[in-house]
Amino acid sequence: MLLTPRARAPRLPFLPPDHDGLHASAPRGSLLACRLAAASLALAIFLFDSLSTFEGAVAVLYVVVVMLAARSARARDIIIAAVAGITLTLVAYIDSHGFNHVGSQTVRAFVSLAAIGITAVLALQNQTATKRLAAQARLLNLSHDMIFVRDRTGAITFWNRTAEEVYGWPSHLAVGQRADALLQTCYPEPRAAIEARLLEAGSWEGTLAQTTQAGKTLTLASRWVVQRDHNGRSVGVMETHTDITERRQAQDALLEARAELAHAARVATLGELTASIAHEVNQPLMAVVTSGEAGMRWLRREPPDLHEVGISIERIVSEGRRASEIVKRIRAFLSKSPAQCNTLDAGALIDEAARLVEHELNRERVFLHVAIAPDLPALSGDRIQLQQVLVNLMVNAAQAMAGLPEPRILSISANLANANADANADADADADADADADADADADADADADADADADPSAVEIIVADTGPGIDMNAIDRLFDPFYTTKPQGMGMGLAICRTTVQAHGGQLTASNQPGAGARFVLTLPPASKG
Repeated sequence: MLLTPRARAPRLPFLPPDHDGLHASAPRGSLLACRLAAASLALAIFLFDSLSTFEGAVAVLYVVVVMLAARSARARDIIIAAVAGITLTLVAYIDSHGFNHVGSQTVRAFVSLAAIGITAVLALQNQTATKRLAAQARLLNLSHDMIFVRDRTGAITFWNRTAEEVYGWPSHLAVGQRADALLQTCYPEPRAAIEARLLEAGSWEGTLAQTTQAGKTLTLASRWVVQRDHNGRSVGVMETHTDITERRQAQDALLEARAELAHAARVATLGELTASIAHEVNQPLMAVVTSGEAGMRWLRREPPDLHEVGISIERIVSEGRRASEIVKRIRAFLSKSPAQCNTLDAGALIDEAARLVEHELNRERVFLHVAIAPDLPALSGDRIQLQQVLVNLMVNAAQAMAGLPEPRILSISANLANANADANADADADADADADADADADADADADADADADADPSAVEIIVADTGPGIDMNAIDRLFDPFYTTKPQGMGMGLAICRTTVQAHGGQLTASNQPGAGARFVLTLPPASKG
């Protein structure tokens, strides 16, 4: 078998540890030694071929000369070695056999010439591919991302400079190590599932955690790409990692600050409802006292009326539980517990929020009308956060109607989005007939109907509408801006927090004026199956 170099350069997963030097020529001393060795070997082969009586393809050994010349990484040296080998083969043949001899020696000479030529061509191709591979390695080293390549066993075969700087291991220590063991990689799901998707799709993206040599844990945005050979078989994986640790920490801090702000808004809302809460708690407590006094009177009778005493005790227990439920609702509303995604019933959500503001509405002589469509899909989200949105909208509506002539009506309805879209389209058509009387309100109804038409038909729409003065058209575009308020003592954060909360649940919150009078807020939330 002829000794020839590989025709194909290795793909990126098999970059040797000294990948930085692939593109460079050999050092001057090494280059000179390589050339001298090649020349000496060529001379020795020529003398042996010319002077010995050995019958064999001695000239095939010139391929070794070409391979030695290829180590210089210079195309000129390869060509010179090949031309010299071919020339010396022909000279030795002519000197030994002349021009007229044809036989087995001639066949061996042609085999030797073919071997030298093929070796030279393959060496030149290999050198070109190696240079191209080295150029790719240089580009990877210029990247600001950590990039490494691992073979099918997980062993690292390439480790760029950014990986050296960030992870802490130099290339010569990282290459050959198993990536998972070296970096203590933590995956968001089982590794086998990730590898299966990687092989199926050819790539994978996700977030994972790895540990540096110094022991620091990094949060990384990771991208994997399968490396394949010319037959399409998987031979390795190139991993690119972007350090998002600081970005993730900033996001967590933002979420924490948002939660603190929402809690402060809930406290402020309950501050506005202090009188209502005091009245709501006081009612069952007074009932407990009254029932207790009645029970005492029944006990003092001769003989004691134990039946009436039992009734009084039952009332005390009932009112005590009622007071406990009120306190539980208030404590839950004020809680700072992390957001929890639970399956929620729209009707129960509205009912709980209405109970929190019930006395406030009674004090302002506001009539509450609630209409919940049957068979609504369940919602998915945090109960306290969504309660806060509804409480805020209802308190705003009650305050907007304060001092206006009665009747003061606050309407809350929950329907499927497509049902509201049909109703809004009909209302919009009616409003068009009276456009001259209320052009601004009609424009708002148009926009609202369009928004409903674009909504997910399986989404749930909760509409909070009042009969107040409506929204100033000059303020409607800024209504949800932070710190914008029309109240003398307002902070301007209530509606901003409401919209942020709804968007975090995958929904939307819009505001408009009703065709007649009053404001209309539409809260659209996706069903649990899509949330």
